[in-house]
Amino acid sequence: MTDSGGSHDEPVAGVEERGNAVLVRLAGELDLYNAHLVRDALLEATGRNPERPVVDLSEVLFVDSTVLGVLIEARSSLVNRRGFLLVAPGVETRRALEISGLDKHFAVHASRDEALAASL
Repeated sequence: MTDSGGSHDEPVAGVEERGNAVLVRLAGELDLYNAHLVRDALLEATGRNPERPVVDLSEVLFVDSTVLGVLIEARSSLVNRRGFLLVAPGVETRRALEISGLDKHFAVHASRDEALAASL
């Protein structure tokens, strides 16, 4: 795999509102170098006070502990922390969640539709 440099430049692939949810799509390698961009997007999304912030991880190739901390920070900013949902983590991302024990603290869903329909 070659590094085109884009993975550090554009970790936020998109942000969109879907009814009572804000969907944040993350992509590429998420690490110390771009954690501030992920933080800004997530805190802006949670600052809208949606019923459910949904973080789509399906395009994420790698996540380090800095970005795992950003996920915790964003979730902690909510009154209803159960509304903070993760979607479709790949093998490496799921492994990072499991090793850190965060898979027990975050609601993880297989698809966007499942997360958007989940009861809180």
